[in-house]
Amino acid sequence: MLSLAVTLDAATDLPVAPPREEDHALVRAAGGGDVRAFEQLYRKHSRRVYAVLWRLCGHEARAEDLLQEAFVRAWQALPAFRFESAFSTWLHRLAVNTALMELRSRRGAEALEDDDAALETHATGDSAGQRTALGLDLERAVATLPPRARAVLVLHDIEGWKHEEIAAELGMAVGSSKAQLHRARGLLRARLGEAHGRA
Repeated sequence: MLSLAVTLDAATDLPVAPPREEDHALVRAAGGGDVRAFEQLYRKHSRRVYAVLWRLCGHEARAEDLLQEAFVRAWQALPAFRFESAFSTWLHRLAVNTALMELRSRRGAEALEDDDAALETHATGDSAGQRTALGLDLERAVATLPPRARAVLVLHDIEGWKHEEIAAELGMAVGSSKAQLHRARGLLRARLGEAHGRA
């Protein structure tokens, strides 16, 4: 598809806007109230944003809710967008912050387990036993981690955040962030090993 677009562009000698400039043009239009421009931004970026939200929360329905919330916040914040970075970078960070705010708001609930015992005893499969060894891949293994450990793992290993940033966002000490990452990696290795051993 990309090669076809390049061929068509070369054949017609029309200038092609780089993705960042294309996004910025859409942001300007959407910031001025153009709903169609915003819909284009949504179609272009929603899959990637959904993927990171799903990794952070580990639940499809919650990721979909957070995706909608992130885009509502983006719509509201577009007039203040400064064009200093790529829109995708700005949107990605906004979506991650939306998910982290939800995690922080559930701090006292079971979803944000602080004690080390919760990390050790968190189940590897669902209670009905419907998750099979063959269906347990890396993404699903990550989704089974306790929410706090999963958030640290995703933010550090996938998103490239530093422990200082993670600690500040999740309201924990830097040492706790490092410990959570170490535990999450250990649990992930164990779960992937168990699934492989059953296959």
